[in-house]
Amino acid sequence: MFENVISIKDFKREDIEFILREAEKMEPFASGEKSSSALRGKILGMMFYEPSTRTRLSFETAMKRLGGDVVGFADTGATSAVKGESLADTAMMLSAYSDAIVIRHNLEGAARYISDVVDVPVINAGDGAGQHPTQTLLDLYTMKRFFGRIGSLRVALVGDLKYGRTVHSLAYALAVFGASMSFVSPPVLRMPDNIIHDLRGAGVEVKETERLDDVIDEVDVLYVTRIQKERFPDPEEYSRIRGAYHIDGSTVADRDLIVMHPLPRIDEISPEVDSLPQAMYFRQAFYGVPVRMALLRLLISERRGPENQKIV
Repeated sequence: MFENVISIKDFKREDIEFILREAEKMEPFASGEKSSSALRGKILGMMFYEPSTRTRLSFETAMKRLGGDVVGFADTGATSAVKGESLADTAMMLSAYSDAIVIRHNLEGAARYISDVVDVPVINAGDGAGQHPTQTLLDLYTMKRFFGRIGSLRVALVGDLKYGRTVHSLAYALAVFGASMSFVSPPVLRMPDNIIHDLRGAGVEVKETERLDDVIDEVDVLYVTRIQKERFPDPEEYSRIRGAYHIDGSTVADRDLIVMHPLPRIDEISPEVDSLPQAMYFRQAFYGVPVRMALLRLLISERRGPENQKIV
């Protein structure tokens, strides 16, 4: 069905729906209620050139829940990259040791580049300000599990829409399902023009505003993102707009919506929201495990041949 997971734009709606159905089958295995040996004897290679908590750990958990194992690095300071080894050479080396590679890199396009170099499946775990397709799939899965649908949802994307790879991927995926979107951000962090152009060209209803109050009463999903200090070329500009949006209990308590966040959060969602029924971000983080289990099983099992595919 697919050989790599590089950009959500590479997937058709039926591909996404199929992955989400497979992810639901994985839930009891992801939670430990059932055990699986579907990828026993297989190894996942991890190349993390940027910090990660949820993405890296959920991929490791997913592979181990499927009976496989994991090798790789999360600190380039302990690799030959510090000696000048190229990205391509590191990827070629790791591909010799593993059955698939997950890469996170600060440069947009890095995942697609190594997918042309190695002969094992490549999964993009975030490339700079570009794409984060597996995050998008778990975001869609969260919405589908809560609402039972995606297509008619009204979603507000809030915060750093310029540098936020999670919202870039999610916007394209929501467009495939025909969901309506509101973009809430400071002017300097608005969604890139090319993405807005693509969405409107596809007939998607898009609303832009700086004020959360303009849209909060008309959305089903409040998808909040942090202002990313590490993406800002000017620290003073970051300081001026940090904390532009703050969600607390009074913001959502009486509203019929859910609050999502790709995490980590800084100060954009108050801890008092955590105990409210609208808070979905920690459940959302868990859903990364069954979604990534489904992807790994599909990518690695398909290379083994249909006769070897199994769940348990």
